[in-house]
Amino acid sequence: MNIAELITGRRTVKKFKTKDVENAIIIEWLQQAKFAPNHRMTEPWRILFVGENTRAELKHKTNFGGASKVIAVLSHKGRNQVERDENLAAVSCFIQNFMLQAWDAGVGTFWSSVGSSALGRNTLGVSEDYEVVGVLAIGYPEEIMEPKARTSIEEKITYLD
Repeated sequence: MNIAELITGRRTVKKFKTKDVENAIIIEWLQQAKFAPNHRMTEPWRILFVGENTRAELKHKTNFGGASKVIAVLSHKGRNQVERDENLAAVSCFIQNFMLQAWDAGVGTFWSSVGSSALGRNTLGVSEDYEVVGVLAIGYPEEIMEPKARTSIEEKITYLD
């Protein structure tokens, strides 16, 4: 698949098969995802592999669709608002890189915000120095949804003089 096909073909997967995704391949994708743009090479991401007990304590409404693995991706808050914003953007790029690699290998993901609640932060043991950008469910898709309609980018562009 070329990059355009990966970007436009990737889907959020909400229901997964029981087949395991090995940690080694997830770590390989994380190693590659770290090439996301990040201002001043702060590499602000931190990754938590979420085990079964922690996963249950997160109380996700579908238990992450039965995904094989769950990881939480954190962003360092930085020293000021500008650095915080830059870090959040970098971690979002990191997550997108990861998700595209998974999709290219036939593995689905979905990005949940369950970790950003007080319960989620506490359950994950996240310090005040970090924000939970997403909790990612990772697994082989049981079903793949049809793409949802997207607004034409022309409607989102403003040309300035």
